[in-house]
This record gives sequence, C-alpha cells and structure tokens, in this order.
Amino acid sequence: MIIGKFPALRLRRSRKESWSRRLIQENSLSPNDFILPIFLIEGSNKRQLISSMPGVYRYTINRLSQIIDRAIRKKIPMVALFPKTKNSLKDELGTESLNEKNLVCRGIQEIKKRYKNQIGIMCDVALDPYTTHGHDGLLRSNTILNDETIEVLINQSLLQAEMGCDVIAPSDMMDGRIGRIRKALDKNKFHNVQILSYAAKYASSFYGPFRDAVGSKSSLKGNKKTYQMDYRNSNEALREVALDIKEGADMVMVKPGMPYLDVIKSIKDKFKLPVFAYQVSGEYSLIETAIAKKLINKDAIYESLVSFKRAGANAIVTYYADRLDKILI
Repeated sequence: MIIGKFPALRLRRSRKESWSRRLIQENSLSPNDFILPIFLIEGSNKRQLISSMPGVYRYTINRLSQIIDRAIRKKIPMVALFPKTKNSLKDELGTESLNEKNLVCRGIQEIKKRYKNQIGIMCDVALDPYTTHGHDGLLRSNTILNDETIEVLINQSLLQAEMGCDVIAPSDMMDGRIGRIRKALDKNKFHNVQILSYAAKYASSFYGPFRDAVGSKSSLKGNKKTYQMDYRNSNEALREVALDIKEGADMVMVKPGMPYLDVIKSIKDKFKLPVFAYQVSGEYSLIETAIAKKLINKDAIYESLVSFKRAGANAIVTYYADRLDKILI
C-alpha cells in the first residue's frame, strides 16, 4: 500500500544528502557478511596467478599466512579452501579426497596450528577436484552413482572434521547425503561441526574460471545436468532445501548468486534459516573484465554484493572478500 501522494509527498527529499540516504538505507555490508575462497597448490613459496580470474591466486601451504593474515586483519569470519590437485594424484574414484595429507587437509592443519580459532574454515565435500573425469561423484557407464558416492563423501567429511574443519560444505548435489553425513559426524562425536549444504546448486555456465582454478575444466567429461539443478526451476530449490533442513543442514547455499537472487529470496522467506550466496567465478571475472575495459566502473562491485543482502543472504562467498577496504562504502 502506498500512502500519500505528490506534491505533499516527495521521496526525493530523503535522497538529497548523503547523511539522509545513509539514515534510511535498508541494507548495508560489513566484513561479517563475507567468506573468502582460497585456492591451494602443491609446492613451496608459490603464489600463482589464475589467468581466468584477474587478481585471484593459488597459494602453497607455506604461503597461506600471506592471505589468512589479510583476511583476519579485515575481520572476515571464514575462509573456504579449494585444492588444485596434481593430475598424477587423480583417479576415477577420487581417492586423493581421502588422503589425510592432501592439500585441503594440510591447509586446515596449517591454519588451525597458526591461528587456532581466530577464523573459521569451510571445506567443500565433493570429488571433482580429485577425479580424472571431473565429476562430483563416482562415474560408471556415463552415470553418476548417487548412493555409492555418498559413502565416499561421508569419509571425506569425517576426514576434514578430524583435521579441524569447522564447516563441512557438501557441494556434490547427491540425494540424501546431508542426513548420512550428519549421522556420521554425530556418531564420531563431531557434534559441533556445522554443515553448510549447497542445497540449490545449479548446472550453470558461470563456473568456468573456477574449474580452471582447480584444474577440472579440461578433464570434465560431459556435463553435470543429471545431478545439479536445472536453471529453469525455482520451486525445486525449495524442495531441495526442505529435505536438507530435515536431514540436518545448519545453513544452505545458493550457487551461482546473482542469476538466482529470486531463489535466495524465496528460500529466506520460506524457511527463515541462514542462507548463503556464492558470487561464483564467472560472475567475478565478468565484472572484473568489464571494469578493466571501462565498460562499467568499480561501483558495480558494491552494487552486486548489496544485491545478495537485499535478496536475503546472510553471507556471501566472493573473491572480492579480501579487498573489502577498497569496496565497502
């Protein structure tokens, strides 16, 4: 309902000055709203630029402090670890995911040893960084196996929890995996390890640079449409979220972010639980490229991030998180 009418009511009065605009703003951003993704590589003393993601790097374990120090200084609550696994360590079954000396496990241990609980650690649970076929689950006769994959994901989750991971984030989109993982965590006394479910993860074209960053782009056989969601559907996302809540998810993720703001809002309005958004690599690289070509200005970064808050996201996974002092207004 609109109350009042022109000329007695002039909405521009409240927009006239900066102080007035700040007084009535409906949404704002702070460092508490962000999660910083970090890519890991083997080796020593390396910071490796990712060509498809301007300004984003891969780090060796002994260089992690370089970016974690910055994240803590900027008061970011949590980082998310993603490995670029050597091809020689990949196989059809993704067995490297269960190696306690893999990149993610060593990354968790390094952060916990150096920083204790100064910052949270989130780890993906999926097989795509570890498989020769680039899929999130086990592949047989061109079919992704659901129940067999879950058995591996349970063990991957337990391993990460044992290493010290704070938030387990299944991103695989297998049916039923949240309940099985929660049960296994509780049985092994990891009651306080949280689960952030990628409950509404779409089979999107916006993941390209990320797959390049973790080294799965060239190896991916086919596509992921048989397990990731159809981007034409939104009601289906509500069903996915409802199931994951019942199975024990503490929080849910919508991925990608900006193309799915309607989904974020629907989930938040319906379930009133913490909803996270992932401003994925394709979104990031498109914005960065457009800024570099002077097609848009840098204010577009802030505008894009506010859109997530306006839709109802509690937190945003974004590659801009370590540059907040240059972005937040």
